[in-house]
Amino acid sequence: MTVKNVEKLEKSRVALEVAVDAEEFEAAVAKAYVKMRGKINVPGFRPGKAPRKMIEKLYGPEVFYSEAVDASFPEAYEKAVVAENLNTIGYPEVEMVGDVSAEGYTFKATVAVYPEVKLGAYKGVSAVKDEVVVSDDDVTGRLNDMAERNARLVSVEREAQLGDTAVIDYEGFLDGVPFEGGKGEDHQLVLGSGSFVPGFEDQVVGMKAGEEKDIDITFPEDYTAELAGKAVVFHVKCKEVKFKELPALDDEFAKDVSEFDTIDELRADTRKQIEDERKKSVDVAFENALMEKVGEGIEADIPEILIEEQCRRFLDEFKSRLAAQGIPYEQYAKMTNMDEAKFMADGRDTAIKQVRMDLAVAKIIEEEKLEASEEEIAAEYKRVGESYGMDVETVKKYLSEGDIRSSVLNGKVISLVVDNAVVEEKPAEEDKPAEQQAESEN
Repeated sequence: MTVKNVEKLEKSRVALEVAVDAEEFEAAVAKAYVKMRGKINVPGFRPGKAPRKMIEKLYGPEVFYSEAVDASFPEAYEKAVVAENLNTIGYPEVEMVGDVSAEGYTFKATVAVYPEVKLGAYKGVSAVKDEVVVSDDDVTGRLNDMAERNARLVSVEREAQLGDTAVIDYEGFLDGVPFEGGKGEDHQLVLGSGSFVPGFEDQVVGMKAGEEKDIDITFPEDYTAELAGKAVVFHVKCKEVKFKELPALDDEFAKDVSEFDTIDELRADTRKQIEDERKKSVDVAFENALMEKVGEGIEADIPEILIEEQCRRFLDEFKSRLAAQGIPYEQYAKMTNMDEAKFMADGRDTAIKQVRMDLAVAKIIEEEKLEASEEEIAAEYKRVGESYGMDVETVKKYLSEGDIRSSVLNGKVISLVVDNAVVEEKPAEEDKPAEQQAESEN
């Protein structure tokens, strides 16, 4: 193998012209003969027994060339990449240069490489950092949420209201005939939850226990094909109306839902929890703003494939989140008219920002000569395990040491940037553009 020419192209691509000599090609042809001889018919010989020269005489010496090129190209390409010390990305585009003969062949491989990166500022970078403020209303709101989760349902004799739970039997009819999936018994329907067909819950409001009525409903046009846009009648029997009774926010409530004896202690602990959550959120937002600026500051000729790969990662992560919620991606795509191409196109700007940040991080690690010790890697394995409720050995099945090492190094870069950062003053409301003020008010 000989590298005849190396040409640097725009967008961090490289064109390699590589020659495979006669000796290398002959070895590949010999292997091709062994692989193919059983599939070639030669009169007078059993399958796989015909000599190579006999096959070449009958079909021409070129009979093995295509297979030999396919077999020898990957090794020749990899040797050329190593010889030129290239850090390639993805697969090359390949074209033959001239003809293939017993003397070998020449090919041109065009491939993206990791770009050369020139760092901008990463020490002394500034960004706005929000203050952490927790109001009494924030604490009360969190306690009210806890009360909601500990509420009990109490039967009432009055008419059902929004927010009540109506226990109902129902059956749907299309043109007087029951339809599949339209029947239920003892269903506990939270009125106002929007869990039934639009218009259904509104007509249950006002019913009392023991009352029966017919409800006219027209299914939405985007419903299942069998019922889309169809007018149906549901016969509904209200069997019970339940009211959600919330516990009082007092000392007894604190004892029931926590380890505290008084509501004041629970309030203080709740305030601290909210403060800790918001501080973490503010810190992450500050870090992200800083790292985005660091990424914006680099100079690099970024290859398109890096952006495409990041878009694909965003898509795969989104599919995983949908799957975790029990939503098939195909169903979501149909409902939202969002195909993969549109998703990736919409995420392109965000992907570019992420790629620039990743390139900046890698360059800072190089410039600062950052390393991850064995102790730090072990500690990170332990931290990840604790956050997911796994032991370290289980974590190792999912994350390689290389993954953990990258996590440790990325954390060091972020700490380096944050520790040397400058906190900007938040602009006063009167100094903001009108559209930003409107957003703040909303």
